[in-house]
Amino acid sequence: MAENATSPNPLNEREQGILERLANGLSDQQIANDLFLSLNTVKWYNRQIYSKLGVSSRVQAIVQARALGLLYAETSFASPPPPIQITHQTPIRARSNVEQRVYFTRSFDGTRIAFAIAGNGPPLVKEPTFMSHLEYDWESPIWRHWLEEFARDHTLIRYDMRGNGLSDWDVKDLSFEAWVRDLEAVVNAVGLRQFPLLAISHGGTVAVTYSVRNPEKVSRLILVGAYARGWLNRELTADQIEEEKLLVSLMRIGWGRENPAFRQVFAIQLQPEATSEQLRAFDELMRISTSPEIAARLESEMHHTDVRALAPLVAAPTLVLHTHRDAAVPFEEGRLLASLIPNAEFVMLESKNHILSEDEPAWTKFVNAFRRFLAE
Repeated sequence: MAENATSPNPLNEREQGILERLANGLSDQQIANDLFLSLNTVKWYNRQIYSKLGVSSRVQAIVQARALGLLYAETSFASPPPPIQITHQTPIRARSNVEQRVYFTRSFDGTRIAFAIAGNGPPLVKEPTFMSHLEYDWESPIWRHWLEEFARDHTLIRYDMRGNGLSDWDVKDLSFEAWVRDLEAVVNAVGLRQFPLLAISHGGTVAVTYSVRNPEKVSRLILVGAYARGWLNRELTADQIEEEKLLVSLMRIGWGRENPAFRQVFAIQLQPEATSEQLRAFDELMRISTSPEIAARLESEMHHTDVRALAPLVAAPTLVLHTHRDAAVPFEEGRLLASLIPNAEFVMLESKNHILSEDEPAWTKFVNAFRRFLAE
């Protein structure tokens, strides 16, 4: 690479690899195939590259990159190799310089599940949230402070749920049982014998089920903004039932549109006090994490879940945390979950946000409780 004393490379390793492929004439789809990424993910990276280089097009990016000495002259991707079974991908650097490596494993039905390992220390397994992307989450103001905290003292193992992020999207089975078995597949692929398990929101039902089925595996259970019963298993009025149907229909109709207004309906539920930057990040995450049809199917399945009968069978020490004015999952649902799990500790967080921001007092309280519980 040519020397450039005044302009160090502003790109991370993934962006650099995509830039080199752009310079060698590969289409976005060819790059997606070459790096085993979704087309939407490649387009998102293109926008990141353009922004960092201060340009607005592919041609301008290539010219600017050559002027800055960011391209290898001898690199050639003109004839990309065919897709192969990938065991891992190029390391990604997060804001805090935590190295992440992405791998793939196959679940019970052959679905490829992407999982990532980051940080050092004893393992901590995180069940995925709806709408996740193993790479984008590190860049996002919504999730990066969560990931940095989880990887601070632990080796963080997390994965994209089927139909999301880097995992397979084209899958028939999006059932609750499949979600539980995907977690089993990731744990088996990593070879973990025992570990604390953390779940946020709908992931709590999966984590509870896995913990009951595998009591020897789960040393501690941490549930954040979680619930025991999905929307349709609660005591609902006719208007609330109609609201649920409308929400699923809205996903099918508006999720994939250019106008972000539809997606912001969901973003404001998850983070009512979001900044404009966070709302833009939510919009981007929804666009690249999954399709409108998959989003609607997953949401519908979540609304039918119910682990009230299983929760009393959890054997692991459990910490349940829930925001007092949660707009997405009512506070009473978190309280109910904690009351069902034997000897569970319950921590109330004073916030409206389902997903806590880094700069609110509730985040500090969460971090202190999380660290204390794992230290015990």
